[in-house]
Amino acid sequence: MARTLRVGMVGYRFMGKAHSNAWRQAPRFFPLKAHVELHTICGRNAHDVQAARVQYGWQHSSTDWRELVESPLIDVVDIVTPTDSHAEIAIAAVQNGKHVLCEKPLALTVKQAQAMLAAAQKSKVVHMVCHNYRRIPAIALARKMISEGALGRIFHYRARYAQDRLADPDFPLDWRLQKETSGSGVHADINSHIIDLGRHLVGEFQEVCGLTNIFVPERPILEASGKPQPVNPKMPRKMGKVTAPDSALFLGRMGNGTLANLEATRYAPGRKNHIEIEINGSKGSIFFDFEDMNRLKYFNVDDPKDRQGFRDILVTQRDNLQPYVSHWWPPGHIIGYEHTFVHAIADFVNACIDGKPTHPTFEDGLKNQQVLEAVEQSSRSGKWVKL
Repeated sequence: MARTLRVGMVGYRFMGKAHSNAWRQAPRFFPLKAHVELHTICGRNAHDVQAARVQYGWQHSSTDWRELVESPLIDVVDIVTPTDSHAEIAIAAVQNGKHVLCEKPLALTVKQAQAMLAAAQKSKVVHMVCHNYRRIPAIALARKMISEGALGRIFHYRARYAQDRLADPDFPLDWRLQKETSGSGVHADINSHIIDLGRHLVGEFQEVCGLTNIFVPERPILEASGKPQPVNPKMPRKMGKVTAPDSALFLGRMGNGTLANLEATRYAPGRKNHIEIEINGSKGSIFFDFEDMNRLKYFNVDDPKDRQGFRDILVTQRDNLQPYVSHWWPPGHIIGYEHTFVHAIADFVNACIDGKPTHPTFEDGLKNQQVLEAVEQSSRSGKWVKL
C-alpha cells in the first residue's frame, strides 16, 4: 500500500494557487509513489487563508506556520511566501524532519542560503527549490541534446526575461520592490530563473560583471488591505521609496569557457512574461521562447548547405521520446505554464519516498544566490567579480 505524504503549505497567493493546483493534479497524471494529502494551508490573514482553503481544496487552514511545521501530522512543507520568510520557515521545517519544497529564490542572502542548506543536510530530508522552468519539456529536451553533444562546444548562453508591469509609474510599491522583503528585486525574482537555466543547461558561472537599476524611485504605497490607493485628484497619494532593483543585466564567464549575457526587466512594454534563451555551439544552436513553450528551435551545422535553417521541434511526442510529455495528451496537444509545477511536484514526491535528492536542491539555490550577490557587488564596484 502506497505511503501517504501529508502536505502543509505556507502562503496562498500567486504561487499558492500554482502549487495547490500542482499538488492536486500530479497524482492524476503521474505514477506517484505516495498518496498526496493536502492537509493544511497557512497564512497570516485568517479570512483569506480560509477562502484559499476552500478554493484550492485543502483540508485545514491555519495562521500559525510554526504550529504547522512542528505538527506530527505534516510530512512535507511547501513554502510559497515572500522571500524574507523562506529561511526561518525552511530551517524550522527541516529541523522538525519535514521534507521541504521552497519557492525561488531560495533566500535573501548567501548567508541565509548556506544556513538553509546546512540545516537540510544535517536533517537528511529531501529539499528542493521550485525553479519550475527546468521542467518545461522543451527545456528538458534542450538539456538532453546538449548533454549528448548535439551543439558541440558551447560558445554562448543568452537569456532575457522581460515583463512590462513596472513601466506604469502608478504600479504600487509591492514587496518585490523592497530590499528587506525581496532581496534584489527583479534581479532575484526573475533573473534567478534564467541564472538557474544557465547552470542547468550549460554550467557554472565563474565571474560576472553587471548593472542593476531603479528607473522609478518612488511608487504609491498599498493600503493596509493590500489594495492600491484609490485615485483622488484632490488628495495626493502616499508614496514610498523603491529600495530593490527593478531592472538588471550582466555578462558572465562560465566554467566551460562559455560567454553569457542575461537581462531581467519589468520595463518592456508589450512583454507580459517573455523569456528567450539562445545557446550557440560549434555544431549548432537552439532557441527557446516561453511564449511558444511547446517548441524548441534547433539549427544543425551538418545539415546540407542548401537547406540549412532553424527547424521547429514540437515537443509533444509520447512513448517517452520527450521528457514529461507521455503523461499528458496525444501528440500536438500542447501544455502550459501550470504543467511545469505539476512536473516539479511529481518529481519531488517520488524523491521524498525514495529518500534521494531531485534537482534543483538547496545547494543549487545557494549557487544561484551566489551569482545574484556577485552581480550586485559588481554593480556597486563597476568591476568583474569572481565566484
